[in-house]
Amino acid sequence: FSAYEARSRKGPTPAAEIVLPDIRGLFPFYEQLAVRFAEAGHDAVAIDYFGRTAGTDERPPDFDFNAHVARTTSAGINADIAAAAAHLRARRADVSLFTVGFCFGGTCSWAATTHGHGLAGAVGFYGKVDIDRPAGDGPFLERCELVEAPILALMGGDDPSIPGEHITALEERLQRNDQRHEVVVYPGAPHSFFDRKQEEFAEESADAWNRVLAFIDRFA
Repeated sequence: FSAYEARSRKGPTPAAEIVLPDIRGLFPFYEQLAVRFAEAGHDAVAIDYFGRTAGTDERPPDFDFNAHVARTTSAGINADIAAAAAHLRARRADVSLFTVGFCFGGTCSWAATTHGHGLAGAVGFYGKVDIDRPAGDGPFLERCELVEAPILALMGGDDPSIPGEHITALEERLQRNDQRHEVVVYPGAPHSFFDRKQEEFAEESADAWNRVLAFIDRFA
């Protein structure tokens, strides 16, 4: 599969991130985000979901990612996460690994804590908790008791695709077993406020970025 790696100039770092993009796959924004993590002193690898079905060649601007999203599976995505984890651990065996995902990848990030990857934590932006994602897992709300690491959820308060009651249910079910989880809602912020609308929601995006770094520092 395709991946994009950015390395900290400080050498192998105590914490590293596996970036899980939205449904577009390895879009330039996520390559830039990996660089941003490296600039903050963390190694990072951003992965692509579609190598098995679309190949690894450069994709045209009109790439039909939706057709390939429908063909992803939990087994495939978790194999890719495991490969990224093995790559980062090859540089430093005791590195604290975090997944950081968005939308489709947000749910996959949280779900990764239920698959034995040995993660130190998982960050998810506006993930959906009521659908079978990644395919084969079932809804994440039904898997909260299987979570093996702290979770940070960053949600838009004006996101019609994720009702407020789903966010409340997520927080309640996570907190039931582990008080280290945190769910943050940004009032008035829409879906994709951090990746596609960052300029418009600069204040919320800056706060979210600082929370991500603080979460990593806390649990690394």
